[in-house]
Amino acid sequence: MSDKSHARLLIIDFGSQVTQLIARRLRELNVYCEIHPYQNVTMDMVNAMAPKAIIFSGGPDSVTRDGSPRVPQEIFDYGVPILGICYGQQVMMHQLGGKVESGHGTAEFGRAYVTETQKLDLLEGWYQDGDEQVWMSHGDHVSEIAPGFEVYGTSPNAPYAITADTKRHFYAVQFHPEVHHTPNGAKLYEQFVKLAGFAGDWTMGAYREEMISKLKEQVGDKKVICALSGGVDSSVAAALLHEAIGDQLTCVFVDHGLLRKDEAKEVVGMFRDNMNLHVIHADESDLFLGELEGQSDPETKRKIIGKLFIDVFQKYADEIDGAEYLAQGTLYPDVIESVSFSGGPSVTIKSHHNVGGLPEKMGLKLVEPLRELFKDEVRALGHELGLPASFIGRHPFPGPGLAIRCPGEITRAKLEILREADAIYIDQIRKHGLYDEIWQAFVAILPVRTVGVMGDGRTYDYACALRAVTSVDGMTADYYPFTHEFLGETATRIINEVKGINRCTYDITSKPPGTIEWE
Repeated sequence: MSDKSHARLLIIDFGSQVTQLIARRLRELNVYCEIHPYQNVTMDMVNAMAPKAIIFSGGPDSVTRDGSPRVPQEIFDYGVPILGICYGQQVMMHQLGGKVESGHGTAEFGRAYVTETQKLDLLEGWYQDGDEQVWMSHGDHVSEIAPGFEVYGTSPNAPYAITADTKRHFYAVQFHPEVHHTPNGAKLYEQFVKLAGFAGDWTMGAYREEMISKLKEQVGDKKVICALSGGVDSSVAAALLHEAIGDQLTCVFVDHGLLRKDEAKEVVGMFRDNMNLHVIHADESDLFLGELEGQSDPETKRKIIGKLFIDVFQKYADEIDGAEYLAQGTLYPDVIESVSFSGGPSVTIKSHHNVGGLPEKMGLKLVEPLRELFKDEVRALGHELGLPASFIGRHPFPGPGLAIRCPGEITRAKLEILREADAIYIDQIRKHGLYDEIWQAFVAILPVRTVGVMGDGRTYDYACALRAVTSVDGMTADYYPFTHEFLGETATRIINEVKGINRCTYDITSKPPGTIEWE
């Protein structure tokens, strides 16, 4: 972020799987922070960012290994408060003259309890009920603290669980305060940013005003096109852009025939009729469904949809004279992952449907008004912009749409059955007041027919699976624990009201080992 109107906090990432949680905890305190992998952190970069405080994350390596990650030594002379977490504590101790050891008896994983040895301002509000519960995940341990540090807390396998050099405002903890298994971890971060002098001025109201000014400056009098899906990210991006540049924005809503019941009418109606955006409703359902005919492999279906989406979007974009910018709903987690700690290859679980290939192909410059935000911040910004709560709180919907909720071959008849069943399921969830408790819910129509009895007749119709999960960010998920009464009532409605389904099941698979979607 080039704008320095907000005090910034630098998080140096050593590869922890929960580094993003640190940033989210800080954003919840209205503190602007950025995550940067340790390889990219130089003193020139630090001076340019001018952080008011620094946090060292955890990580999987060992400081006892030659070549393991470090920070520039000069960072300890920069003059701002520093908090080291787990591996970050060990780096701090190692580089400042302490000692870290590996070996038998040093590891500590899972729940642990820290005993207070002396008072520390960082831990105000802790130890109200005796020893404090924390979450440990370390193989090495600090065996000798660096000069200037004192011990403020111990655990059974971490004699230096909490250490600090209060004169230099250096703090180091062996546990992870960012995870919910450390119940009072949020208080630790709250005290740290308070000690560092943050005003807590990072709000979505301020972000809205600043981003509108930036967008006007970036775009000038040029035209912008935006791929509008109706999801939270693209909806908020479109609303923010429209407030900034008005009629210079054109949204293209690609209808691939794989949407939920009445979805196209709702999305186009809200943005075109209620918000006065220029929206092109590109109904290309015949094209998509024609290309998908006879296809049953999930990756093949995804690739067909992704390619056609780019082709269709470009066709309509070419009709907009003077368009120089493409707007995308890129979020901060996407930015973080693009400059990941490891930089190594990862296994493709499934291809993602997006417009990532468009800027190069079309010669457009990118506008990404949400690239500094997490999902919960995007929702808060949506409220600021006046988007209806029904859109802001919508469950995620995949780009390939119902294609990946229809295992096996896709037909128009199966899609119609699926739309009706899904609409009833969501109606049931809303009727019982459960919609906001659930991260994502949907029906999948299964590629099998089963025998049933309805009235005096035999049926041979499709089976369907109901899916509902709870999650924070979609990376992991667990099934929602509906009551048997709810499931029975919902199954009865679907079977009675949807011609073509005679059997309902409920998917109780978590992620991992499953994925949220079926394909």
